[in-house]
Amino acid sequence: MRIIAGEHRGRRIAAPEGERTRPMLDRVREALFDTLGARVEGAQVLDLFAGSGSLALEALSRGAERAVLLERNPTALDALAGNIEDLGLAERAWVVRGSALDPKLWRPAPRKGRPELRERYELVFFDPPYPQLEDPRTRPELLRAVDELLTNRVVPGGVLVFHVPARGTEWVRLQAPCSRDTRVYGTSALLYFKP
Repeated sequence: MRIIAGEHRGRRIAAPEGERTRPMLDRVREALFDTLGARVEGAQVLDLFAGSGSLALEALSRGAERAVLLERNPTALDALAGNIEDLGLAERAWVVRGSALDPKLWRPAPRKGRPELRERYELVFFDPPYPQLEDPRTRPELLRAVDELLTNRVVPGGVLVFHVPARGTEWVRLQAPCSRDTRVYGTSALLYFKP
């Protein structure tokens, strides 16, 4: 995988080994950022189920101010930490180990030498593993997290991007008042929610 545009354009990023993570295809990532456009510049970003960090790192390359990346898979965390170090983004990227569905982790505590994070985010990337999306037992928890994010963590005018398989998006029904835009790219769908 590579960074597509911005300050780090063309730089390689490592993907975690194994089948537990599923990096977003470059063409889908490019379409995502084309859709977001100037909204990325200066944004505070939350990347949930971060994996390799490709979404947050692309945003930082394109001018996002800072990013919080949540991941709990040890293999993915190793790749993520290496990618941040290789790109020299340690001052702008906070890595948090833990569940992406835990609201207490969505705004990490300040660290010495780093500016405090704002309460809310302009961009949230929500990219759960497909097995969680396809299991009717885990779907309600995912939807509750998206509702909570839209209600309490996304600024007015901000965007939450939910990456799901294209073969079934009808189950994604939210309680939070928001607009929804669906874009389909082959086997992937991106759902853009704005509070």
